[in-house]
Amino acid sequence: MLPATPTPRRQLLQSAGAGFGWLAARGLLGAESASNSVLPTGQHFPASAKRVIFLFMNGAPSHVDTFDPKPALRDYEGQQPTSKLERPSKGSGYMASPFRFRPHGDSGVVMSELLPNLGKLADELCVLRSLHTDEPNHEPGLLIMHSGHPQPVRPSLGSWASYGLGSENENLPAFVALSPGRPVVGPQLWSNAFLPGQHQGTAVDTNELDVNKLVANIRNPSLTQNQQREQLDLLQFLNRRHADKRQNEESLEANIRTMEMAFRMQSAAGEAFDVRRETQQTQEDYGETVFGRTCLMARRLAERGVRFVQVYYVDKGQKQPWDTHNNNNSKHQQLCADSDKASAALIHDLKQRGMLDDTLVIWGGEFGRTPYAQKDKSGNPRKAGRDHHNTGFSMFLAGGGIRGGMTYGNTDEFGMHAVENRIHVHDLHATILHQMGIDHTRLTYRYSGRDYRLTDVHGRVVQDIVT
Repeated sequence: MLPATPTPRRQLLQSAGAGFGWLAARGLLGAESASNSVLPTGQHFPASAKRVIFLFMNGAPSHVDTFDPKPALRDYEGQQPTSKLERPSKGSGYMASPFRFRPHGDSGVVMSELLPNLGKLADELCVLRSLHTDEPNHEPGLLIMHSGHPQPVRPSLGSWASYGLGSENENLPAFVALSPGRPVVGPQLWSNAFLPGQHQGTAVDTNELDVNKLVANIRNPSLTQNQQREQLDLLQFLNRRHADKRQNEESLEANIRTMEMAFRMQSAAGEAFDVRRETQQTQEDYGETVFGRTCLMARRLAERGVRFVQVYYVDKGQKQPWDTHNNNNSKHQQLCADSDKASAALIHDLKQRGMLDDTLVIWGGEFGRTPYAQKDKSGNPRKAGRDHHNTGFSMFLAGGGIRGGMTYGNTDEFGMHAVENRIHVHDLHATILHQMGIDHTRLTYRYSGRDYRLTDVHGRVVQDIVT
């Protein structure tokens, strides 16, 4: 039926012209979205590791109970350390580990009985016994391990990797932080700081199994994807026109990219984060725990091109479960049982899928724990704990071009100080970037009048552990 009042010719032409212009805008936005969704490679040389999974033991595991056996502690049990740097309170002398250590695998890597599953994979592990860092307190220690600096002012390791290399999947972020609840310090651990906003880690609360709750607001409650696409295209077109008049507005560019990524994640996130799509056997291999489920989720993300996955061992009731100031022995039995099963399952799973060669797995905390005891309030020696310890501790690496079946570096006879082949956190970061094909001295970003990098003016690649 024709309208009662004909539309004036000028109004008709104006409406039609706007429509044709909108079609052109959608075409331009679609092409731009496709070309900008994955950043060009920033590798300085061929990479050994395409991706990283960092299994972070929040609170700091005890090196002398896991990877660094110290029989001298038994010989000097109860005696006071003479170190001026770390002098414990009176009556809390050296405390030997009650756990047995033995060689594992063809390589004979020595590990604690607390880690039987990792022991079966000893030939894949490179155990570092000579790490040290600058601070013995959690907040600055966490920040140093994540960003190389004790203050919350620098980008995190994962953000640097995202900035340097981009993502291999246009529908998922380059950097994802998986944590059941919020660890100490929180979002600063996966912050982009002064890097463009699209390089901030996407935080996911893995207490949830429902994929619609894992990432907040991932589904629009009322609009279809086509309707959302139309709205987003219009908004992006207006944003782009605005940006064209304001060159080098990084915050605006970051918002444009972030909105586009958020839309694309609706189609990819549900499948990528849903560990229930795995076989029952695979789920059982990782363990029916939050950490086990999170490790399985990390493998699924790595498999789909996420560049850097940070996995936090945290629980709702305790943000630093490895912070064993009391009941060190019984707590490590419990914590290691969970972490050992899931961590070993992840490494084995990656190897079975042919992914371990180009996936770097890192396991460790912000520092270690003291070789001497920290008295429990009750005075019961069986409930004694261990304090924070930053001058010598252990971590391990696996895959990603790292030599397996080896132990590197040493602490002194008591496990107090790293003394042989010392590795600072800056050196660890330099080595991780090196395995990803990045020269840590050349991955820089100009901010506030100077060029910044993850390792600041420090760091060396630990060449002895790379293949």
